[in-house]
Amino acid sequence: MGPLDNPNRVDITAIDLPGLSGVSSHAVCAPPAFIVALATLGVFGEPVDLVLAGVNPGPNTGSSTLYSATVGAVLAGGQRGLSGLALSQVDGRQAKTPQLWHSATDIAMPIIRWLAGRTEPVSLNVNVPNLPLDEIRGIRQTGLAPQSSVQTEITGRDDHGIGFCLVASADEPSQNSDTALLRSGHATVSAITGMATMEGLTLPLDEWV
Repeated sequence: MGPLDNPNRVDITAIDLPGLSGVSSHAVCAPPAFIVALATLGVFGEPVDLVLAGVNPGPNTGSSTLYSATVGAVLAGGQRGLSGLALSQVDGRQAKTPQLWHSATDIAMPIIRWLAGRTEPVSLNVNVPNLPLDEIRGIRQTGLAPQSSVQTEITGRDDHGIGFCLVASADEPSQNSDTALLRSGHATVSAITGMATMEGLTLPLDEWV
């Protein structure tokens, strides 16, 4: 949550996106959540109405949502009263297949219209198979799996660091969880929340002073 290079400055470059002439666009050297914070301050013009993050290559399901910059951007918007959509798609590189980005964006369009019409903010996490649209088995509302769909595997180590890769988790996902439904060819949507405190726990404060 902050600049990537200089702690007191964020580099911002105006860019032109193909097919979007006249649309104000910028490349920002900062994590997605911080970019959302800047947008709500009017750094890029009028304050934004809606946060859209993605399409992220690779699913953000289960516990992996905790580490997702895509999801983090949407939750940052939610903390500022903005609805948002975090959109991710199964990475085609794993199966050595072309990335069908239009399947993800076509699934997202009616959801975006619904979000834009809401008066109360809601944050949605959407995951889409990397399949042609007519092969996707529909969209299901679901909770988050207790485990991640991927896990970190250490591939090497030396005196200056480690090498790693992300591999599919060997754990069987919970039935009807986002991970299981995505693997079965469904698009999934989950309404997510940000900060929360644990209920029902009394901390031993007297022992700590």
